[in-house]
Amino acid sequence: MPPSSGEVISICIVRLSAIGDVCHVAAVVQAIQRHYPQAAITWIIGRLEYTLLGDLPGIEFIVFDKAKGFRAYGEVKQELRTRPAFDVLLQMQTSMRANLLGRMLSAKRKIGFPAGYGRELHNLVVSEHVAPSEAFHVLDVFKEFAHTIGVPPFVAAWRIPISEQNRQTASELVNGKPDYVLLAPSASHNERIWMPERYAALADYCYSKGLRVLVTGSAAQRDIDLARQICELASNSIINAAGRTSLKELLALCEQARLVIGPDSGTLHMATTQQTPVIGLYAHSNPLRTGPYQGLSTVANAYAGIMASRGLHKHMKKWGYRLKGAALMEKIELEEVTSLVDEALSIPNQKRSIETS
Repeated sequence: MPPSSGEVISICIVRLSAIGDVCHVAAVVQAIQRHYPQAAITWIIGRLEYTLLGDLPGIEFIVFDKAKGFRAYGEVKQELRTRPAFDVLLQMQTSMRANLLGRMLSAKRKIGFPAGYGRELHNLVVSEHVAPSEAFHVLDVFKEFAHTIGVPPFVAAWRIPISEQNRQTASELVNGKPDYVLLAPSASHNERIWMPERYAALADYCYSKGLRVLVTGSAAQRDIDLARQICELASNSIINAAGRTSLKELLALCEQARLVIGPDSGTLHMATTQQTPVIGLYAHSNPLRTGPYQGLSTVANAYAGIMASRGLHKHMKKWGYRLKGAALMEKIELEEVTSLVDEALSIPNQKRSIETS
């Protein structure tokens, strides 16, 4: 039975990665905190992801560093060796690494994804499943975990701390002037990256609208090279911040941007946590499942057209169904994205007006 809101309970959450997914989970965790203010919440999280969310108030974080191999499991076990069993484990990741971790944890209830969603031995780890529902977006499915322990329906909201130092560093990158367009061109797989020449043309279009453009990326050489190529192809100057920010500083850049544009990647979801408008570029995965939450109206959705052209309608609502192909992103035309830019810019910047009121 779900605990009452006044009851002190212990909850463990396993969600190690990735950036977009942990942003989704953060909204769920904070909803749980609002409903169960006395609950003791422990979140086992990846090392990189911890640098973004590790200062969320009221949560104990245990870092799982996958680079340490099997030693990482031992460190988590050592950390919890004297603890009583958790009242609830929310097993919110189905990778083998996460499932092995969930298997070794002690909890009275182990709750996993709806039957049919799990993989890599997930069903052997959990003792019960989230009930089937109409939820399809990843965040909406995550919400069902909270509902299973008695949290009523809620609107996703985020309160992720950003220090003044992080804001200052971000501000210096843009010379103290907010309301720029942030391009986040990279993705976890090369085939999900839009063409550099189209990003450059898009940057020039934004410049023609009176907006400066900033391009970001990790310190990986691939991201550095991609950002440099876009800057070289553009006719107008672009601020190149690739490899120059921490995740917290990137979050601060997202906070101050007028618009964030990119493919299926964590930066879009970071921008969503800051109520910043986004334009997503999707061809390989269904944006209705993995797209920017609250920003699906401004997604360039090539996925739907490709699925239709291949007669794959029956898979449109299949959880986790992805397309493969190096040329799929070419289906997203520049004109479609510039039209979405016009649409996004026509909406009053409510966030900025609220902040300055």
